[in-house]
Amino acid sequence: MHKPARAALIGAAFAALITLPGLANGTLWDNSETAYGEVAREILFFHDWIVMHLNGAAWFIQPPLYFWIAAAFAKLFSVGSFAMRLPSALATIAMGAITGYAVARQVGSRAGIYATVILSTSLMQAIVGRLAIMDAMLDLAVALSVFWWFRGLQTGRDRYFVFGWIAAALGCLTKGPVALVVALLIIVPFYFWNSRVESTRLPSWRGWVFGILLFAAITLPWFVALTARTGVGAVIELLGHYTFGRYTGTIENQAGPFWYYVPVLILGFFPWIAFFPASVMYGIRRLKASGADATIEPVLRLAFCWIVVPFIFFSFAKTKLPNYIALELPGLALLVALYFESVVLSGRRRSMLISAAVVPVTIGMLAFAIWAFVHDNRLAADASSASRDLIAAGAAIFIGSLLTALLVVRRSTISVAPYMLGLASLSSVLALAIISLPRAEQFKPVPYLASVIQRMRVSGDAVAIEGVSGGNALTFYTQPTVHTLAVPSAVVHPGDTQQPARDVICGAARIFIVTSRQHADQRSFGRRRELIATRGHDALYLIDGPGCKG
Repeated sequence: MHKPARAALIGAAFAALITLPGLANGTLWDNSETAYGEVAREILFFHDWIVMHLNGAAWFIQPPLYFWIAAAFAKLFSVGSFAMRLPSALATIAMGAITGYAVARQVGSRAGIYATVILSTSLMQAIVGRLAIMDAMLDLAVALSVFWWFRGLQTGRDRYFVFGWIAAALGCLTKGPVALVVALLIIVPFYFWNSRVESTRLPSWRGWVFGILLFAAITLPWFVALTARTGVGAVIELLGHYTFGRYTGTIENQAGPFWYYVPVLILGFFPWIAFFPASVMYGIRRLKASGADATIEPVLRLAFCWIVVPFIFFSFAKTKLPNYIALELPGLALLVALYFESVVLSGRRRSMLISAAVVPVTIGMLAFAIWAFVHDNRLAADASSASRDLIAAGAAIFIGSLLTALLVVRRSTISVAPYMLGLASLSSVLALAIISLPRAEQFKPVPYLASVIQRMRVSGDAVAIEGVSGGNALTFYTQPTVHTLAVPSAVVHPGDTQQPARDVICGAARIFIVTSRQHADQRSFGRRRELIATRGHDALYLIDGPGCKG
């Protein structure tokens, strides 16, 4: 039974439940959330929608689409965690809907609902959907391109190819050419593989022309406007250094071994990774069997291409971050959903029962390891509290996985077993988001110290940070420009973001400095230095009074 609209609605609802509750809880996390949030805020601060800025300086690292949307939400809801994270949450909700719709249209409603529940409740999907970063929007753009082009190759209708090019264009405005590259890396191998087995139709010349023209019409205007404002160097820096340079070189010390994404994928696809080995075996057997099924086999080929090719591509990249691999989660969800569907139809439950049993065993081992580590190392009360929250969240999945295994035992209830594990994962994420994350504010001293600065500052006051992390957060929760002072032993070169402490301190009538409480150097260059506030290991000082000596 094919009811794609129902699958899309359920998928959107599941994704909304796992992303929206508690979205505004807590301040933004340093470093990426505060950096991207500040770039979006400075669109409103400088009234400039063409040149992105960070801490008052032109910023040519990412394209603007996420920042435009976040700035619009900030204008609507006020600047804060909710507005900055809402684009990711909405993209994740849309991803749940489109995944449910696409799979249900091809395979059936139950498989479509399985796929969207699995995707929405996997750990990395839930995390990315709750952060003020652009990856959720990128992942959505890639998924839309792949699903539209898949549909176009099946039907031969040009409009689906055009829709795919539009989605790829939006992805390029979100995070650069990687959106188009990854979508093509998935769909091109699928085309050659699938065309060897069954009819697979390329678009007509009109589909190619209209698709590419629309892609150019969407992506080029901002690049042209940026070039007109700042020169071609800005585009070269964005596309050359910060896009292709990420693949061929290491950016910001974000390196990793070739196998970097193996543990990332295991953890990111938790708890559904337990069913991945059985799903792979099912997929291989199904594709090797004689007599191709026009509904199942193409989706299996698409799933394998979606899983394998991007994984290899990103494994060869010199710059590595966990969230890069999130765009292949839909492929994993497709494969596991089709496996679940086959088990329900065939009644062969042994492999699924074994896989379901793996989850509570793994959770139990992790819980014991966390308890033993905290107990043996006599960690502080705040760390113990955090570990208790993690154990409680794990307990929700532990109980849910046990119930899932019990549901698998009976053939009459096996079809609802995946929903039980999905609900358990949903409960675990919500418990962490609503209960645990607010407690994490004690580990983020800069937002509190920034609030003290905002209450005390007057016109002309300067703000600086020295020797501690959190410069982006200090900017976001105060206002640009925030100075970064070089520590005493540092050598400042032309173009460095760090500035000589004497120049900044002596050049301001009053200056607030966030630094470490244990900082040995109390540089004030003869001016009055007053401790204003402390939080954790950080302290806030106010320097004023007569000018510098010497």
